[in-house]
Amino acid sequence: MKASIQKRLRKSKQRIERRLDGPREDQGRPMFAATNIRVELLDALGTERIPDPTTAGDFCRRFDEVDIRSLMRAIDEARLNVWARQPRKFFDRATIDMDGTLVVTTGECKAGMDISYKGTWGYHPLLLTLAETGEVLRLVNRSGNRPSHEGAADEADEAIAVCRRGGFRKIVLRGDTAFSQSEKLDTWARDGVTFYFGFKALPNLKEIADNLPETAWKKLSRPPRYEAQTDPRRKPINVKRRIIREREYEVLRLQGEEYAEFEYQPTACDRSYRMIVLRKNISHEKGENRLFDEIRYFFYITNDRKIEAEGVVFQANDRCDQENKIAQLAGGVRALSAPVDNLLSNWAYMVATALAWNLKSWRALWLPEKGRWHDKHAAEKARILGMEFKTFLNAFIKIPCQIIRGGRQLVYRVLNYNPHLSVFFRMARLLRC
Repeated sequence: MKASIQKRLRKSKQRIERRLDGPREDQGRPMFAATNIRVELLDALGTERIPDPTTAGDFCRRFDEVDIRSLMRAIDEARLNVWARQPRKFFDRATIDMDGTLVVTTGECKAGMDISYKGTWGYHPLLLTLAETGEVLRLVNRSGNRPSHEGAADEADEAIAVCRRGGFRKIVLRGDTAFSQSEKLDTWARDGVTFYFGFKALPNLKEIADNLPETAWKKLSRPPRYEAQTDPRRKPINVKRRIIREREYEVLRLQGEEYAEFEYQPTACDRSYRMIVLRKNISHEKGENRLFDEIRYFFYITNDRKIEAEGVVFQANDRCDQENKIAQLAGGVRALSAPVDNLLSNWAYMVATALAWNLKSWRALWLPEKGRWHDKHAAEKARILGMEFKTFLNAFIKIPCQIIRGGRQLVYRVLNYNPHLSVFFRMARLLRC
């Protein structure tokens, strides 16, 4: 970034800080004092036409499945170009998370929709993301009554192939109990893919867990969810808990967690794997009374022989961040919706719209981390990768500009300051190179 721009950004920031720190008294005049305002129509993009958003339906209806998969492969090619700019450490590990989500629609004439296990009508898309960057690797639309795992193994193989082309040295698969497909575990293990899957609590597994000696169980100590960045404060009164006790509602409370492990060979496998069992002691309470305790088992299967058993539980639980990505794709980007009239056209809409989320990740990854400002730039990259989409829009897209044409060039004059402008100008300079 130019030194002059850095200087102006610092001055803008200082002016804002002085204004916010100053007294807030009536200034005796209107807040908006500008009077000599001139409005002009200027063609900033230089294009003959821009498609109207209402034509999205007609555009998406032109796609068949071959076209949609070609689009995803084209996105992969762009993805590989971005990955090629990353430092060596970036390729240590690629963690592919798999999940299904419901897209509910109130429409009655959308072809391919069906009723889900929750009783809602719509679609049940499959989503594969890269945990390290948040990118959508695969998005496949399915009818609302299809199981979560349907087609997941084939899509996982596609995602693995892309990550291998990109140069990742270790590839990890994660998913809940719906994705622990026994018939694929041996193949993935032979191919050098590490997996951490939840496993269905089958009766034989519960029996094994019940018969484990008490010496096999260890207490699970979970790390804190976050570290407070401010001075410690007294916890507020838990109003919800007080009302529950006063009205004597029955409630479940976790009293403790323990874990153990044993070898287990699924029926469809030729080899055994590590099975980690998590035992949760849950109390049923009513008012001030503790009615009884209940034991619940949760199982996790992995081919990782190096990690501690406790770490397997944490690895599997880390997949919960997938829910945040789904929320961003649904509420931020609006990719998980069904505005068109059939399964394929809605699939095309989902893939094309989810590209906006990938572009946010690629914008962060495109930023270099070299030089004396390495730590600062790495922190900026991580901050953008973790941004919610609406925050990203306000920080980098919805920036008020004055557009000036003159001297055979277009000048976008940024009209206000925000803390992310230094990154904005760095990216603008990189894209011009």
